[in-house]
Amino acid sequence: MTKAAVIGAGIGGIAASIRLAVKGFDVTVFEANETFGGKMQEFWLGKYRFDAGPSLFTMPHLVDELFTLAGRNPSDYFTYTRLDPITHYFWADGSHVKAYANGDKFAAEVNQQLGVPEQAVMDALAKSAQLYKGTADTFLHKSLHRLDTYINPDVLKALSCLSDLGLTTTMHQENAKQFSDHRFVQLLDRFATYNGSDPYQAPGTLNIIPHLEHNIGAFYPDGGIYAIAASLVKLAEELGVTFKYNEAVKQILTSGKSVTGLETSQAKYKADVVVSNMDVVPTYRRLLPNQKAPEKTLQQPRSSSALIFYWGIKRTFPELHVHNIFFSQDYKTEFEHIFKHKSISPDPTVYINITSKADPQEAPAGSENWFVMVNVPHNQGQDWEQLTADTRQAVLQKLNKMLKTDIAPLIEEERVLDPILIESKTSSFGGALYGSSSNNRMAAFLRHPNFSNKLKGLYFCGGSVHPGGGIPLCLLSAKIVGELAPAVHHVVNTPKHA
Repeated sequence: MTKAAVIGAGIGGIAASIRLAVKGFDVTVFEANETFGGKMQEFWLGKYRFDAGPSLFTMPHLVDELFTLAGRNPSDYFTYTRLDPITHYFWADGSHVKAYANGDKFAAEVNQQLGVPEQAVMDALAKSAQLYKGTADTFLHKSLHRLDTYINPDVLKALSCLSDLGLTTTMHQENAKQFSDHRFVQLLDRFATYNGSDPYQAPGTLNIIPHLEHNIGAFYPDGGIYAIAASLVKLAEELGVTFKYNEAVKQILTSGKSVTGLETSQAKYKADVVVSNMDVVPTYRRLLPNQKAPEKTLQQPRSSSALIFYWGIKRTFPELHVHNIFFSQDYKTEFEHIFKHKSISPDPTVYINITSKADPQEAPAGSENWFVMVNVPHNQGQDWEQLTADTRQAVLQKLNKMLKTDIAPLIEEERVLDPILIESKTSSFGGALYGSSSNNRMAAFLRHPNFSNKLKGLYFCGGSVHPGGGIPLCLLSAKIVGELAPAVHHVVNTPKHA
């Protein structure tokens, strides 16, 4: 039977294993850690449950598609609910906006709270939808590094949107051109952080991102974000995929211009296909030491990272929802700190995710589980102990003022995650959450492709390669790998182990 080896049980690796198993491969996933999920872990602090990593879930059809592909009913494995409101935004001047799931209701809210014309808001969401629908089939669902992508009829849709893509302007310039209210511009600019980029450098193309959240919707999976990985692993195992935990891959084995398998901390394994869900930088530096690395690609500027405080808060805040944003007063300076000075602004934007708002069982009665995140630079040897202490104080000062409450005495459980820990736990180079940033107009084309030009049978998926980071794009990277991998004559559509 044709064998496939997947390196890493992150969401991209799990999804790739399912697609390869359905295609007929005998698949083994090798994971250095003791369990699956990559950044998508969960843990408890006392009686508080937390999702350790990703907190926003969009495009759930990409998860459902994997179950359908395997001949399963998605709802038998995985369920979710649409969030409304999606996010509650707060500014230092006291203004705030609830981003309702309904577009008309959201536009009316923005008009009432910020004075932005309703039609202008609707026009912006419509433009984002048009850009997405015109470009996604080419730029997200297919490899950008193969000729057949560009002779596909979908390219015509992309060309029709070319003048609106904002390839020659930044995301911020596009938004500031549409709106004079700096608060609403800031709200739109924040979507650059969804792939770890700077709206003052990233191209206007990224303005397709609001469509995913505002037009398609944001969702909460029953059981938390971790349930996505857990349900997919269950499916993979039913399809006969083997998961080997605590078995780090040491080297990808090659012969001539083809992969032949891999060597782990415990044994050597033969494989006709190898898929790396590991960050592309350590994949080359550690696992392919005898192969010439694509240095231009590996040296692309890295994305931002995150500093996260997990707090068990012994009080409830009715004004907060599942997703909450407390904006900085000077967004441009904040991003200069991250990408230019490699530091953290003394006035950072603070994101708070409270999953107990969706599932009260995730915190004790009368309490809330706060996932408090600040965007920070990736690790380049900064003094993270000092930066963490300073940022914790800045976050508390901001929240105390904006929520009119002394937060520190309410914290009864706490854990911290910084870029050093992110790198050590997930092998994300420098703790960068999304591989390379999108801070130039050619960034999409400079990401590593989903296949090797040098080694037959070697493929790549996950946040550090095309099309990028975040749950939906990691799932799409796995889909591209599944389509690129060679066909297997003996296709398995029924489980080996039910």
